Amino acid sequence: MPSLAEHLIRWHPLNGRHDLPWQQRRDPYAIWISEIMLQQTQVSTVIPYYQRFMQTFPSVDSLANAPLDAVLALWSGLGYYSRARNLHLAAQRIMQEHQGQFPESRGRIQQLPGVGRSTAAAIAVFAFGQREAILDGNVKRILARFFGIDGYPGQPKIQKLLWQQAEAALPADHRGGHIETYTQALMDLGSTVCTRGKPQCDLCPLQPQCIAWQQQRVAQLPAAKPRKPLPRKETVLLLLQHQQRLLLEKRPSSGIWGGLWCPPEMTIGADAVDYCRQQWGIAVQSPVELPALDHQFTHFKLRIYPQCLDVAADSRVTSPDHIWLKPAEALELGIPAPIRSILMQNFPAGKLSLGKC
Repeated sequence: MPSLAEHLIRWHPLNGRHDLPWQQRRDPYAIWISEIMLQQTQVSTVIPYYQRFMQTFPSVDSLANAPLDAVLALWSGLGYYSRARNLHLAAQRIMQEHQGQFPESRGRIQQLPGVGRSTAAAIAVFAFGQREAILDGNVKRILARFFGIDGYPGQPKIQKLLWQQAEAALPADHRGGHIETYTQALMDLGSTVCTRGKPQCDLCPLQPQCIAWQQQRVAQLPAAKPRKPLPRKETVLLLLQHQQRLLLEKRPSSGIWGGLWCPPEMTIGADAVDYCRQQWGIAVQSPVELPALDHQFTHFKLRIYPQCLDVAADSRVTSPDHIWLKPAEALELGIPAPIRSILMQNFPAGKLSLGKC
């Protein structure tokens, strides 16, 4: 029987994806950007972000020399903002430590901030034609089903076994583009055929040898992550209005929404008028409560309670980490997706309504 790699190499020319904007090129910078964006994000979501990003930062030096705020602004809405911060830092390291040349080996690529083993391997394969194994979520699912591997793939012992299978399944001959075709075929098969829900086993080139299919366990493999109820948190966001502008503050570089611009945050139960007076020495009118917004992170659920407050005419907050902007101007900054939703829902014309508060 043909090997797993041989099946996929034969399958891909007619069934795989060939027109993604980062394909048909050997530019390691372009491939690196795409691989980082594709982490935990669907291809259809990534494409417009990738195109805008590459138009603005077409080379590693342009990214390294850009202000972090500009990078985060282009990333706004894509989520997992540590990826953008790591991209910026890694670009600076490439310029400083590698003389602007992208490192070629998987091991050296993996030393860049935000690059794990599988991502480094994908870059080494597509940019340099090296024989390396990848193991992203799609590949874990394919291998778990094909080899009938029980257990949650995130468990260390299961992940170790999957890496062993991924290494063993590599095509013996990586010349002539075989390793690139095989690696892309793995990604495409997992995205379009061997999907988490409703896999299309009748279209799968691996079906005859797939243990999960033979044993009618496709729906059970890979094993799901043991689930615990996500903790719930609540916060208040203060939409402070002054002279047709909103106050935004820059979040700390670490933590949730690190480095992004947001309205000031206040704990549940605190009095907004007292808080503003103690925090900044400003006088505000009693707040108007706006509709709450629910947002889910990987590890917890957050309910946001926006409050709209008019600031007294003679009050002002001034510091390097605070800016006053019109809502339309705020939407051009790096702001988190739920903040963008709050601004667009409450100020749809991009302007503050004088009667809002």
